[in-house]
Amino acid sequence: MVTLVDLAAVREAVEAIPDPEIPVLTIGDLGIVRTVTEVDAAVVVEITPTYSGCPAMDMITEQVEEVLGGFGLAPATVRLVHSPAWTTDWMSDDAKRRLEEYGIAPPGRVGKVEVVICPQCGSNQTEVVSAFGSTACKALRRCTACLEPFDHFKVL
Repeated sequence: MVTLVDLAAVREAVEAIPDPEIPVLTIGDLGIVRTVTEVDAAVVVEITPTYSGCPAMDMITEQVEEVLGGFGLAPATVRLVHSPAWTTDWMSDDAKRRLEEYGIAPPGRVGKVEVVICPQCGSNQTEVVSAFGSTACKALRRCTACLEPFDHFKVL
């Protein structure tokens, strides 16, 4: 197969796309970029939604298509891959650190007992206010030490 483009450069550019719901993260940080391959002389990017019905996927798909167009790869092919399902374990540790700095409690590891730390004061005395926060992938919590509300990115 003759490679038309540097696939590593395309992947790097795709992974640098900011997440539309959490601007301090990229789709690469979230781990939703599955593959960037060349199929029949066309580049195909496969991405996995963070959860079924995620409203950001249309915007992310458009942004991936724009990036591919910037490489002269239009029309582009972006495929949604649902299996295996995305998990918060695919997020980078750096992404979880940046979430906390941004004021969102990061998720723990799937299958582990989770103690949610307040991103404002560092207390582990927190409680759930609502199963859904500013987006469906986050819960609204409150710190019982400093009394501040905050989002918590749910373990998925």
